[in-house]
Amino acid sequence: MIPTPESPYRDFLEKIRSGQLSVEEGLETLSSMATLHMDDIRLDVHRAYRCGIGEVIYCPGKTAKQLEKIAGGCSDRDEALIFSRMDEAQARTVGAALAGFAYDEVSRIGYRRGSNHLRRGSVGVICGGAADLPVACEAALVAELCGCRVTRHFDVGVAGLHRLLAVLPELRNSDVVVAVAGMEAALPTVAAGLLRTVVVAVPTSVGYGSSWGGLAALLGILNSCCPNVVAVNIDNGLGAGISAALISEGGLHRGGGE
Repeated sequence: MIPTPESPYRDFLEKIRSGQLSVEEGLETLSSMATLHMDDIRLDVHRAYRCGIGEVIYCPGKTAKQLEKIAGGCSDRDEALIFSRMDEAQARTVGAALAGFAYDEVSRIGYRRGSNHLRRGSVGVICGGAADLPVACEAALVAELCGCRVTRHFDVGVAGLHRLLAVLPELRNSDVVVAVAGMEAALPTVAAGLLRTVVVAVPTSVGYGSSWGGLAALLGILNSCCPNVVAVNIDNGLGAGISAALISEGGLHRGGGE
């Protein structure tokens, strides 16, 4: 959202130009002043500058009217826009209000690609089985929207270890790997033992009775014997995709990205 000349931004910038505020003081002030207030919605329009990742809109529980407000408030922003856990009805609402909007039904992500062409490193996304696809696709699409080059290798679970071994050469070209698995979630540990990179592990709620909705997978990951495994919450493909994107910047700075 571009502020108008009458907004507080103008006075603020004049103070920096005149020397009343130092650049350091200005940066500190900017970190707390950029909020777009629309009644019951407050958009953090400065998050992309402050954190490197734009605001993500969590859709469950939001009404069509609220989503229309958000779409209107986001229309002038140049970073990628991500609407997470979105259903098809919500996607139709936002699509009617936001140019360039698209919806992926597998990952349940609504999005509009950014115009700032941010470039980060490379991320490999693997998952144990087809039942893990919604979470794996969420991680992959989010990393891609954050500027990463993403490779996807699905259905490579340890029940058929040869499937994972077959894609290792490609995974070794990744700056970071996201491993998505339910059941006992052995895949992240096996992958981490074969790779020289961080493995962001995502436990899923896939499994039989004793999986306890993904708790068994989460505990297995937290008790991994590989020190390069880090965990996000159950079914949190979004968090894994964003974390992988930020980690991948190190690989890009080393020349690992394209």
